[in-house]
Amino acid sequence: MGWLAAGDTYEVTLVEGRVVARRAPGVSPAGQEGEQEGTLPAELEDRPEVVELQRFAEWLDRHAAECAARVGNWMVSSLPVPTGLLARLRADEAWEAALRDIVIVGDGPHEVGFLRDTDDSGGVRVVNLDGETVRLSARSVTMPHPILLPGLEGLRALAAESGLVQGVEQIHRAVWRKPAGTDGAPVAVTEFAGAEYRSWFHLSSRAISLGYRIAGSSVVDRIRDAGRITTASVGMSDPYTEERAWTGSLTWFDEGGRRLPPDEIGPVAWSEGMRMAAALHAGRTVPEDGAA
Repeated sequence: MGWLAAGDTYEVTLVEGRVVARRAPGVSPAGQEGEQEGTLPAELEDRPEVVELQRFAEWLDRHAAECAARVGNWMVSSLPVPTGLLARLRADEAWEAALRDIVIVGDGPHEVGFLRDTDDSGGVRVVNLDGETVRLSARSVTMPHPILLPGLEGLRALAAESGLVQGVEQIHRAVWRKPAGTDGAPVAVTEFAGAEYRSWFHLSSRAISLGYRIAGSSVVDRIRDAGRITTASVGMSDPYTEERAWTGSLTWFDEGGRRLPPDEIGPVAWSEGMRMAAALHAGRTVPEDGAA
């Protein structure tokens, strides 16, 4: 963006989300015209131009986070997105950053690649597994959860070779595949149970910072898998009877609150539930001797 006058001596602008200042033309010593100040001069901190720029920077940060969250939701839920909408969104820098190199799938499993461009006629251009740029003419595309992506390992290898860095974590998102032969009675996964925190507050704060919710004595995540809502739940110890806090087992429930057996848990719901439990376990209090 351009420079704004801030009084008679300075001009201000935003650079990488930070307000910076420079001497206005005609008031700088010879040879220093337009030089940027190392820090914002104290006399400018309360200037209305500076305050408005700071508010604008905060709005830009929130907008970028909202765009990334929306793309993340489309990806985790594998929701169809009209290609015409993608073309309009990419005109916004925040949306463009969130959509950068996202893997999309068109009308068939072979129409897959990293998003590179869109056109006014509704087409999208992707880099496919062969490293070639091709045009997809699908009216809508999906940004599949990585566990559903065809050729995931090939996509990861291509990204590494090409130095691609996605705006929203997709191909490198941790995935867990449901073990074969897991059917029958409702399951409780204890692999990540028993993670100790200094207090219930620290455990719940960790969960919320990761984007999960607290429901009663559980950390929960609602997951859309093949059009069905499944809730993954990790138990927590009672905050009223214990000074410290521990995670419990991981279970899954349908929309009616029925605990699900493994054969009724979809691959995305299984993977995302395990991802939540692993993330909570990773944030545990580590003993001073370093023992797990």
